[in-house]
Amino acid sequence: MSGSDERPIDTLVIGGGPAGLTAAIYLARYHRTVAVVDDGNSRAKWIPRSHNHAGFPDGIGGEELLARMSAQAGRYGSRFVRGRIDVIEGHPGRFLARGDGIALVARTLILATGTVNRRPDVDPDTHRRALDRGQLRYCPVCDGFEATSQAIGVIGADARGVAEALFLRTYSADVTLLPTGPMEITAGDRSLLERAGVAMEARPLARLVFDDDRVTALLEGGGERRFDTVYPALGSDSNDGLAHALGLEMGDGCCIAVDQKQRTSREGIYAAGDIVYALDQISVAMGHAAIAATTLHNDLRAQEGRSQPGLP
Repeated sequence: MSGSDERPIDTLVIGGGPAGLTAAIYLARYHRTVAVVDDGNSRAKWIPRSHNHAGFPDGIGGEELLARMSAQAGRYGSRFVRGRIDVIEGHPGRFLARGDGIALVARTLILATGTVNRRPDVDPDTHRRALDRGQLRYCPVCDGFEATSQAIGVIGADARGVAEALFLRTYSADVTLLPTGPMEITAGDRSLLERAGVAMEARPLARLVFDDDRVTALLEGGGERRFDTVYPALGSDSNDGLAHALGLEMGDGCCIAVDQKQRTSREGIYAAGDIVYALDQISVAMGHAAIAATTLHNDLRAQEGRSQPGLP
């Protein structure tokens, strides 16, 4: 689509992960015109099999979940555009979003751009195989249960690594904190690790080697540690470029600040999913999206004179 003379669609959803797709399902079922722009890089695609997503007792893979949700949104009329939005101009009621070969005009926006995990230095093919085998994991809330009683390595040399190692200690008695450089932990955190029985490797990690059944952590200066699975606790980076360009108020430095109805600081723009500060879980992202979509629909109804005065 191109041209600013077009009749605007009701909503442009930017991001096709669980949050964006849930919003698209809800809005299409509210008989809103919806387009979803997605570059195909949702981190949900990394999930080999999620066992804590309700309704799937045998688990479901991230790609399968996204495919099901896309089909569901499409069934009700949502339209999908593959690509990336680089620039958004305009005002509430008429936002113009542009990308490579993309120009869309929308009355409202939902930002569901998500975040990206910081990876260890592993080539993409090895990374994918390690994920599929359960040798490399990023979400202890999601799959700590699957690592029960295993030898677990946690990559991190700061408070983030300490927190993840302590969390995983509830699943296994064999947890080791692997630094990527000098340990930057407080005496209090060191005491917590010692009391919990978490081992602290003094030598920095040089490289990970993934075999068929084990992970070998090669250490600087020689030596190695072997594990069943490894959790990188290296943090993540928010896909917040559009949020900053739009001048949205941010919370916690990198997440979009929203009210209880998922409205951002700019009229007509809403946000949902991991780009909003909350527990990074599919179920939470979907809840955000349901609220955002319903709020957006009701806000448009109010503008159209189709709701009772004074109601949210």
